[in-house]
Amino acid sequence: MPGLFNYLDPAVLISNPIFLLIVAFTIWMIVDAIRRQEYLWALIMFIFPGLSPILYFFLVYRAAPSATTGFELPGTYNRNRIKELQAQIHHLDKAHHHAELGDIYYRQGKLKDAEQCYRNAIERDGTDVDFPAHLGQCLLRQGRAEEAAPLLERIVKMNPKHDYGHTMMAYAEALTKLGQKDAALAAWKNVLENHTYARARVQLARLYLDRGEKELAKKELNEFLVEAGYGASFQRKLDKPWIGRAKGMLKEIR
Repeated sequence: MPGLFNYLDPAVLISNPIFLLIVAFTIWMIVDAIRRQEYLWALIMFIFPGLSPILYFFLVYRAAPSATTGFELPGTYNRNRIKELQAQIHHLDKAHHHAELGDIYYRQGKLKDAEQCYRNAIERDGTDVDFPAHLGQCLLRQGRAEEAAPLLERIVKMNPKHDYGHTMMAYAEALTKLGQKDAALAAWKNVLENHTYARARVQLARLYLDRGEKELAKKELNEFLVEAGYGASFQRKLDKPWIGRAKGMLKEIR
């Protein structure tokens, strides 16, 4: 039986691409089983590496809804969702589909595309306050504060807490850019009555500083930096740009 022994020789097996693929597949399935805490499956695949990894693949790996978690390329969800929404818009032409597509474009920085989507949503449903609010924020990010301010003002007059204060913050930024500092000050204070957003606190301090109220600006900045120092690590990471601005402004005051 020299031929059989040749096939079982480790050197021959290692040089066989099919054998290497089987080994790689088995290791992949064992690692996946351990990650899912399917320890019995992992043990079975280790002891019986032939058929058991294939069974695991179809019975556990493919059956799990989160089987591809961690393997999806960045941006894949957005690209797939864009295609879905474009198809839904083509067939159904619903306002909320246009708005959701606009939100994706907005996050991607495609502001012109987002603007058109929000306008399409408003044309199809003029009663949903989210659509003009998002359009206003989109216009503001394009440097068109004069167009953004009336849209945002209408929303915050109806509901100052709309979108957890983000609409009011956008309105305050628009007023600041338009030089309406008293109105902007009132808007920032309104936000901070209910929230502690870094975006609001630092920009309020900037407004104080521009108005020559250095002590108020210093107090706001120092309180913000102290609280930021005790925040969760993920929150500090999100607030990092505002923390940098706050420190820079304190240097101006000194």
